[in-house]
Amino acid sequence: MTRSEFDDIRAHIAAEKGGSDDLLQIAGTLLDDLEQARLREATLRAHYLGLLTAARATVAAEAIGDADPLTFLRHELGKKGQLPDGDEEVLRILSDVRSAEALLANLEQRPASRPRASARMRRCGGTARRLPR
Repeated sequence: MTRSEFDDIRAHIAAEKGGSDDLLQIAGTLLDDLEQARLREATLRAHYLGLLTAARATVAAEAIGDADPLTFLRHELGKKGQLPDGDEEVLRILSDVRSAEALLANLEQRPASRPRASARMRRCGGTARRLPR
């Protein structure tokens, strides 16, 4: 959804007046939430692209025999304050990586489970249904 589409919807909500002011307020709140989620997604995509570009540049620099191929990756991680400080943090990061790899391997081995037919939610039987005594 583009910025102008958000603005058009906001203008339409603002133009509506009447007995459903609560619904219009809820619609405005939902629109704000949607726009914030879109902004967060765009920010995450930009960070991912920067990290991916730095990783590719690092591999390319290593391929040509650069003296310090990690320069690009260090720079990108440094901008985000993600460079490890000290041996203790290095060990924690390596432990986290091993745990994440194990979790991902486990997820890839298990097929996605589907809910059983008996696990469906029960529907109300209508007004003739009696409550247990």
